[in-house]
Amino acid sequence: MASTFPHTFSFLLLLLLPFLSSSYHLNPTTDQLHLSSPAFIPKLQAEKLIRGLNLFPNDEINTAAHHNYSLDAPKLVEKRFKMPYLAAGTTVEELGHHAGYYRLPRSQAARMFYLFFESRTNKSDPVVIWLTGGPGCSSELAVFYENGPFHIANNLSLTWNDHGWDKASNLLYVDQPVGTGFSYTSDDRDIRHDEEGVSNDLYDFLQGFFAQHPQFAKNDFYITGESYAGHYIPAFASRVHKGNKDKEGIPINFKGFAIGNGLTNPEFQYKAYTDYALQMGLIKKPDYDRITQSIPACEQAIKTCGPAGGQPCLDAYMVCNDIFSKIMRIVGDKNYYDIRKQCVGDLCYDFSNMETFLNKKLVRDALGVGDIDFVSCSSTVYEAMLMDWMRNLEVGIPALLEDGIKVLVYAGEYDLICNWLGNSNWVHAMEWSGQKAFGASSTIPFKVGGAEAGLLKSHGPLSFLKVHDAGHMVPMDQPKAALEMLTNWMQGKLAMAEPSETISPK
Repeated sequence: MASTFPHTFSFLLLLLLPFLSSSYHLNPTTDQLHLSSPAFIPKLQAEKLIRGLNLFPNDEINTAAHHNYSLDAPKLVEKRFKMPYLAAGTTVEELGHHAGYYRLPRSQAARMFYLFFESRTNKSDPVVIWLTGGPGCSSELAVFYENGPFHIANNLSLTWNDHGWDKASNLLYVDQPVGTGFSYTSDDRDIRHDEEGVSNDLYDFLQGFFAQHPQFAKNDFYITGESYAGHYIPAFASRVHKGNKDKEGIPINFKGFAIGNGLTNPEFQYKAYTDYALQMGLIKKPDYDRITQSIPACEQAIKTCGPAGGQPCLDAYMVCNDIFSKIMRIVGDKNYYDIRKQCVGDLCYDFSNMETFLNKKLVRDALGVGDIDFVSCSSTVYEAMLMDWMRNLEVGIPALLEDGIKVLVYAGEYDLICNWLGNSNWVHAMEWSGQKAFGASSTIPFKVGGAEAGLLKSHGPLSFLKVHDAGHMVPMDQPKAALEMLTNWMQGKLAMAEPSETISPK
């Protein structure tokens, strides 16, 4: 299906940051930035990037233009399914796996696709929703490569994930914003440009989901995700909390949210790039001194990016990403999602099995998506959200903390692009009634199976966890630790440690 939307390829989880310099040239004497092209990145270079990571979406956005569903159709259509190529022996009813579409009421023609996996342990476990970042990448990336029930083998058979988060929760994945994954619209007015549109769609979906599954409506509810979901999650959390306070629709038993290696407060996170790169030996002190000179311009640009978005936010995006680009010109072929690894050519990760699997007719029939395209990452959705990128989404979190909503920010220690240091900095700088007590609290080891798996700081409803031996995708790199983290956090046991285990205050 040919798309009529603009053509500017992008890729997974903030991929384009290191390459934004191609839209600019540097004065070699002053190292100053100058705009040389109205395009953010040449099309051919972006296509090479996405090919190099072995994802090949056929379209820039999922329009499903040949599907004309009546507005009189049910708002939510769902089916139970059993994934093909999964070991036999379990019935569809026993699995409790569901796939469906929800017609978004604040749209012209948008349908949001979701997957729901009932807990393998206890149906009274919390309901947990996972949001993949991008912006514009599908949740199936997490289903098959991070914390979902399955892993894909090279022969495209499925094996059970021993550390899937459905072992501790009733687990929801959505393809969002609209146009991502199997979610689609035939009207470009439905493309979202900011967190208000994104959070309203997610809230409306939750209302439809719990109406369909009232037996889960009283379970505890948590929001989780990573990368650009550092924007989605605080906005969505505030929307759910507001809906509860205003008595809109079905009450949601909202308990907390967790952000993994997220982009939440750009002002603190962009400033941390040079500090992290120097600490990890990626750059030398002269490089640090030179690149740090770009930070004041970035800080000033971010200050002009207000809640309304617009051109000032786009300008800030360009100015600030130059900091990362300068570091990457020095770093070279290191994988900026996991600096322990080298990329081979352009190839840093290979997620191609997911696309191959989801394009099989047996799989599509099982999921009930028919011939609707699967857009693993939507360049159009990415582009539409550019003016949202540099906004500070930390601003809504203090009010949630004050109302007792639990917040966990965690980060793999070897991720450069959304590094633990930048996340720690904004968490510590966040102004709320427990700020001083959180800052003075001790760092304790987070242990899994008796071994230290990370370093934790907590006070009241706020926790920050630096995860050892992990990059950008913690559930992929440390699946056992990630499941233990989720389980203990939801049970209020994450910060339990003996006094002798205290390391030091930050």
